[in-house]
Amino acid sequence: MQSPIQIIFRSKMYTALFLLFFLLCLGVAGYVIIADYTFVDAVYMTVITITTVGFGEVVPLTPEAKLFTIILILTSVVVVGYALTVITETILSKNNLEELKQKKMQKQIDGFSNHIIICGYGRNGKQAATKLLAHSKSFVIIEKNRAIIDKFQSEEIRFIEGNANEDDVLLQAGIERAKTLITALPDDADNLFVVLSARQINKDLHIVSRASQETSYKKLKLAGADNVIMPDRIGGDHMASLVVVPDLIEFIDNLSIVGKSDINIEEIEVEKLYDTNDIRTIKDLDLRSKSGCTVIGFKGIDGEYIVNPEAEVKLVPNSKIIVLGRPEQIQKLNSMYNLD
Repeated sequence: MQSPIQIIFRSKMYTALFLLFFLLCLGVAGYVIIADYTFVDAVYMTVITITTVGFGEVVPLTPEAKLFTIILILTSVVVVGYALTVITETILSKNNLEELKQKKMQKQIDGFSNHIIICGYGRNGKQAATKLLAHSKSFVIIEKNRAIIDKFQSEEIRFIEGNANEDDVLLQAGIERAKTLITALPDDADNLFVVLSARQINKDLHIVSRASQETSYKKLKLAGADNVIMPDRIGGDHMASLVVVPDLIEFIDNLSIVGKSDINIEEIEVEKLYDTNDIRTIKDLDLRSKSGCTVIGFKGIDGEYIVNPEAEVKLVPNSKIIVLGRPEQIQKLNSMYNLD
């Protein structure tokens, strides 16, 4: 999709080309009619007049033809000057256009808060971005490969070119205002360095890191990562589970956690469900009869999870519930409590 600036430059270029063509046609027609030139002589005379190369006339001009030539010269000075300006501006603006686009994108990023930063746009980074985009989350991607940025950058996917290991690049991505950082770089050492740098800048940041080696897991945890994901281990476990409990895994795979209209599972902060000054229980909310959704999990303020919690579990402040339902039931729940 072309930007408004690109459309303006293209429009100017078309206008300049049209004026040059019109001027050429006007000159040819004028010399044919006024000076009684042949078509070839008229074209030749028009070209040397417009370009002001200074060659002599094909045949001596009549007073009327001389007057027409004066008008053609004055007109061509304006039209050709405009055309050259537009062409030069278009050539020079390619770099300026990229600079303007980057400034515009940086201004948008500077307005972000509680957003997500993804370091690296490889396989894992791309999957993370796709999920976040489906869930309408604000995120910024740090990527050092210019070719990848040029290929995937859009109004929805915002990139910052640079090395995520550098503090200046992290600050440019708004790490001091960010809520979560996902570092999905292919090298564990790079991920470790990013985690260390990010944790120093923002103590409250939730950090999720990718790891390839078992030995890197504890190091990343010690460096400050809240969660460490090993894609190879997850993939192996998943394949083995498809052999041991295939129907169960297939059922889980069919659950959609994020998306626009097909969500099956939702995590909800209890503060969004009711006024926590008057503590209620899961039974008091009665979400099953109101929306059809079932509470399948509870996360307490200590971070501990309870699977299939009892109806009498108290929904204290800063706790969360996990609900399961069909997409239309989840949508009904979201609409009922304005969770969208």
